[in-house]
Amino acid sequence: MRHPILVALCIAGALGLSACDKEIDKDAVDRDFTDVNVIDGTGLNEVMLTSGDPAAAVNYFVRAGEIAPGRIDLMRGLGKSLVRAKRNREAARAWAEVVAHEESTDEDKVQLADALIRDNQWEQAEKVLTAIPPTHETYLRYRLEAMIADSHKQWDKADSFYEIASGLTTQPAPVLNNWGYSKLSRGDASGAEKLFYETLRHEPGMFTAKNNLVLARGAQGNYTLPVLDMTQTERAELLHTLALSAIKRGDTKTGKGLLEDAIETHPQHFEAAATALSALQNGGAS
Repeated sequence: MRHPILVALCIAGALGLSACDKEIDKDAVDRDFTDVNVIDGTGLNEVMLTSGDPAAAVNYFVRAGEIAPGRIDLMRGLGKSLVRAKRNREAARAWAEVVAHEESTDEDKVQLADALIRDNQWEQAEKVLTAIPPTHETYLRYRLEAMIADSHKQWDKADSFYEIASGLTTQPAPVLNNWGYSKLSRGDASGAEKLFYETLRHEPGMFTAKNNLVLARGAQGNYTLPVLDMTQTERAELLHTLALSAIKRGDTKTGKGLLEDAIETHPQHFEAAATALSALQNGGAS
């Protein structure tokens, strides 16, 4: 008669032990999962660098660095994430720590220079670039060199660096756009226009290049929109830019007409254009 009770107790005990084992296993799995993701999960590291919320990526790499301090790949991940999050001062400090690491490379110095420029520390960025051997030839290095030359108004040097940089990447639109803006800022509107067209050939949807192209045309007294693929909102915004270019050149009548076109074209109320038009009218311009 005792056997059924004994069997029941044994089964209950076994189930209890099994439940405990499952809890222990779950804890172990959770720890293992954390270790895989944060310590050895290079795949997840790459995902965090290229997608999702930049702030979440920063938190991820901060935590990863606490678990595995001194891991240079995680330190680089933090630096890149801070740049993506536009936390430039912190990014510059993070990349300085990477550069101080015994496993750092010349490319890490380039990344530091990039972060310093983003934080408006041009003089320090130039020192970092100067210390990098000339044999280290990368797209980013030459793009930064071009920007440094621009800041010193060394136009020939800047042009040379921009040209080299554009040849070292399969996606030259950003550097071509920078080069075009450089030419526009130094008064070469015609040369800038050509570069903005080339930029849009590589990246037709880049609105900044479209806007810069209109600025370059306006600086030459050409107040017609270029033939480009654009949305109705973009068309209105480009007409607004063209209007301001005309007004800046003293062509206020043309500018007024362009502002009216911009307001009429925009699918919603275009506050900036309306304000500019009101200022013109109140100023007595016609």
